[in-house]
Order: sequence, then structure tokens, then C-alpha cells
Amino acid sequence: MSRPPGYCRACLAPLGESDTCASCGRQKALRHPELNELSIAHIDCDAFYAAIEKRDDPSLEDRPVIIGGGKRGVVSTACYVARLYGVKSAMPMFKALKACPDAVVIRPRMDVYAEEGRRIRKMMQDVTPIVEPLSIDEAFLDLTGTQRLHHAPPALTLLRLQKQIHQEVGITVSVGLAYNKFLAKTASDMDKPNGFFFLGRADAPDFLKVQSTRAVYGVGPVFAARLERDGIRTLADVIRVGEKTMASRYGDGGYRLAKLATGEDYRTVAPDRERKSVSSETTFFDDIGDLPELESKLWKQCVRVADMAKAKNVSGYVVTLKLRTQDFRIITRRRTLSDATQLADTLFRVGQELLKPEADGRKFRLIGIGISNLVDGSMDAMDLLDPGAPRRAAAERAMDKARAKFGESAIMKGRGFKPK
Repeated sequence: MSRPPGYCRACLAPLGESDTCASCGRQKALRHPELNELSIAHIDCDAFYAAIEKRDDPSLEDRPVIIGGGKRGVVSTACYVARLYGVKSAMPMFKALKACPDAVVIRPRMDVYAEEGRRIRKMMQDVTPIVEPLSIDEAFLDLTGTQRLHHAPPALTLLRLQKQIHQEVGITVSVGLAYNKFLAKTASDMDKPNGFFFLGRADAPDFLKVQSTRAVYGVGPVFAARLERDGIRTLADVIRVGEKTMASRYGDGGYRLAKLATGEDYRTVAPDRERKSVSSETTFFDDIGDLPELESKLWKQCVRVADMAKAKNVSGYVVTLKLRTQDFRIITRRRTLSDATQLADTLFRVGQELLKPEADGRKFRLIGIGISNLVDGSMDAMDLLDPGAPRRAAAERAMDKARAKFGESAIMKGRGFKPK
């Protein structure tokens, strides 16, 4: 019986019956019975922010590195060395440093990460135009029909891309290849870092049965805990309960989970996937309860959100204020506007109104603001009931031009156009 098709991960040469490569003599075989048939991929950069920092400072290579704020912040990314100590993304920094006191903590350089993310995205789009970004460091790709263009099946094209990213960007990525998006994303988590994992139609059912419901993207801690209370811990349990019961008990979430448990996912890779929101938040070094001080922090986040919205040419109808209390409880307040906005002035005025009732003497450790229900930025409009709005909007646009020409410190010291 002949062996499944395969490639050498070292030199990308096709393999015969032996796992020892005839071209380079190494044993780095990548085989799968459906290797030449699968075409939906998920690519995830390995510990992206930390990997960029280690690339730029080789002295960090073997050290535990945490990307995040000060001691009051949270972990944005932890390298794989730090993860050995139990450090995880979104972990409070004080807990991370308690688990790994020798860690090197680096504040995020978002401009650098964004630039490298765009560079990698361009490489993906050179492989296929059907790329659906999920974040700065991960995306779905549909390589259906690209074999004639690249003179190679999708698996080999992805191996070449993986090698290109490593050589040109200096970081590793992990690839999941399957026949739908859910399985591709699941596969990319199975062999990290610098991994390549297949999930085909033949092996997916047995693979999925033993997976925890918590491993399914979109099943949060609250839903997972409810499932576990009902005796549903694995996808085999979901299949046993059945699609109809899952839907009646848990609604749309239960129905979706029942479908995924059997490997069904009919979503297509959507290259024009719309951004759903634009937001920014900051964690304070010390807890803050004073309203004017909270407003000052809020203003800076409004400027950041406005800058991002203008850069992406989007406006939003819904403004959301986010607060985190001393005991880590999250408070969110929303308001829907009559007209979409991308202006810091409007964001601040709405955020200020949402903040005042919450600033009742309690202290907070985080504040954030965001817009959602996004539309084209050209739809940004003025509040006709506010006679001062056009003047402030014009002032904000003028300040944007000045900052672009002279730098961030040119005007934005304090609240540049504080509402009167």
C-alpha cells in the first residue's frame, strides 16, 4: 500500500515512499491522504508581538518576554518561554510577573507591529486574493483554484509562503489546512509554533469527538461553564445530545456548536470582511475615581479612536464606553447616535455623558471608548441641534492636518478643542 502524498518541510521537495528526503537527506516529512485536495487555510503568526521584539533584539531570544503595560496593565502577548511559566494573554500584569518574575516586559510598539502585519498580509494576497483578516496577525485564506497559477497544490503553496515569511520577516507562522474555516482555525492551533497541521474529511470526525467544547472558537467561559453543568464537556457529548436539543436548550449558540461538532461549517472566506468596531482603552497605573481626571484619560482615548477611524475612513453610529472597576468588573454603556461620527469631539461629548453617572465615588482601573455599526467615513455628519458642532469639527480637522505635518505634540497637549 502506497503512502500518502507528502513534502519535505526542510526543502519542500515531494516525498516518495520514504520519509527521508531524496533531495536534502533530512527527515522532516509532512504527509496527509488529502494533502492535494484541501484548500481552506488559517495562518496565525506565533506570539506575534513578542516575536517581532525578539527579532529586533536577538539578546531576548531565550528570555521570557511579555508585551504589555506597566504593573497595572494586562498581558498583550507572551512569548513561548514565558508561557511555560503560565503567563497568558489578557492576564493582569501583576499576576504574570508573580508567575515569571524574570520576564522582560516591553511596552507595545503598535506602529511596528501594524507595519509588519501589513507586510505579511501582502504576502498572503500575492498567494490568493481571497484573504479574510481576523486581526493584525491572523487570517483565513481560500486557495481553491490556485493550483494552475502557482503550479502547485495549496499545501505546497502554503509551505512556500510559510518559508517566505520566516526568511523575509524573521518570524514563524503556524498553518492549519482543512476543508472549511472552523477546521482550518482549529488545525492551526494544534502544532505551534511554526506548525503545519491538516484536518481532512476522513480524520475530522474522530479528531473532533475528543475536543473540549472550550476549544471551539466562540465558546466563551460562561457558555462553557453552563455546558459543563449540564454534563457537556466534549464535542462527543454535543453530538450525543443532538442538534435539536442543543438548539432548544441553548438557542443559536447551541445550534452552531452542534453543527461544528460534526465538522459542518458553510461560511465562506470573505475578503471584504467588514471591521465591526474601532476602539481604544487604557489601564491606569493607579486607580482613578476623580471625574476630571477620568475625563482627561477619556479624551486621549477619543483622539486615538478618531485617528484610527479617520485612517480607515469609517464612522460609527454607536458609541460604547468601557470601564473596569477595582475588582475587575466590566461596565459598558452605549448610546446610538442619529448621525454616524468619527470625530473625537463627538466621541468625547457622548462618552462624557455616559461616564458621569458611573463616576459616583468608585475608583476605576481602566477606561475605554469605541464606535460600532460602522459606515463609510464620508457619512460623518453634524448634530444640527448643536450650533457649535461645525466650528469644533472644523477645528478638529485643522488640528489633524497640523499633527500630520508637525507631529503628535504640535497641538494635542491637553484637550485641544475642549467643549465649551
